[in-house]
Amino acid sequence: MKAIEEEKFEQPTEIQEKSVPLILAGKDVIAGSATGSGKTLAFASGIIESSEKGEGIQALILTPTRELAQQVAEALRIFSKYKPLNLKIVAVYGGVSINPQIVKLRTADIVIGTPGRILDHIGRRTIKLNNVKILVLDEADRMLDMGFIDDVEKIIRECPVKRQTLFFSATISREIARLAQRYMKKPVEVSAEAYVDPKKLTQVYYDVPDNLKFSLLVHLLNHEKAGLVMVFCNTRKNVDFVANNLKLEGIDAQAIHGGFSQDKRDRTMKLFHSQKACVLVCTDVASRGLDIQGVSHIYNYDIPLDSKDYIHRIGRTARAGEEGKAINILSSSDYDDFRRVERDYEVDVFEEKMPEVERVKIKWTETPFWLKKRRYCSDRQGVRRRNRR
Repeated sequence: MKAIEEEKFEQPTEIQEKSVPLILAGKDVIAGSATGSGKTLAFASGIIESSEKGEGIQALILTPTRELAQQVAEALRIFSKYKPLNLKIVAVYGGVSINPQIVKLRTADIVIGTPGRILDHIGRRTIKLNNVKILVLDEADRMLDMGFIDDVEKIIRECPVKRQTLFFSATISREIARLAQRYMKKPVEVSAEAYVDPKKLTQVYYDVPDNLKFSLLVHLLNHEKAGLVMVFCNTRKNVDFVANNLKLEGIDAQAIHGGFSQDKRDRTMKLFHSQKACVLVCTDVASRGLDIQGVSHIYNYDIPLDSKDYIHRIGRTARAGEEGKAINILSSSDYDDFRRVERDYEVDVFEEKMPEVERVKIKWTETPFWLKKRRYCSDRQGVRRRNRR
């Protein structure tokens, strides 16, 4: 309790109220909760309560990304710092040398890791899961979306049958339900209302000619009063294109995607968290699990191909009573995906009039994603839009 009070957790979040009593009672739980909802403390409570020093790995937490593994490990260290026995908490993930991880795993009590690196350790016989009491899949939907289903099932089968299993997921998909049916015992399903306050969130879109798409982004970043800003792109190449050209326009932007080394990703996030850089340009995969406070604006430079990713994106603003704005910059190739989002989630998005924009000369010359046709529109309106160019 003392550690929780020091971190200024004044009252439990909805997901904590619903899941913690069940977790402490030893129940298997499927919890519908997004990043920033307080889910880490929810499953940490059961893990810290049941773990003892020196009894092998008693809790295994699987995460989809390196950054989330690091964040969960740090949170567990904070929450457990007043436990009489100093629990050994180890995070393992790819992109860094495996040898230091092998050494740390020998005395680990709690392990947090990405599926690929955990399987690597299993294959090397450098991790022993025979004492695991609690298995957690954090952001389970994202792990499945990223194609980790086979890896996850292999890891689950390495754990004892007699264990407590917890799934935390922003969405409870058919795949999550199937996984639960196979590997959980009478799971209790709980969910929290969206962490984003819809009354505090404004969603707008601009209909922009393809050749002014980047220029509009620059204009809005220079004219919108904003705190921390996240700009989402669908590909690594487009992240590099946007971030590099924003820098050349005098905007302090940082890029993050899966092609960067772990050290570079860490440095980038440190700059953004400290607000030394106020614009983070990223892909969905790279941003997943990053718990960033104080994001005032979300820009969708590309509309995601999966509607769920749109919900994940806008869920990073309008938190904890703060105002937030999601801005969609739509050129001709974005409309099919945008209509899919509107159809799947019935979001309230309003059109904004295109402002007078000075065309920005592109200085960084990698071919931007939006100049490439991803597909032909299936409707006449889409065809008419392309014919106007």
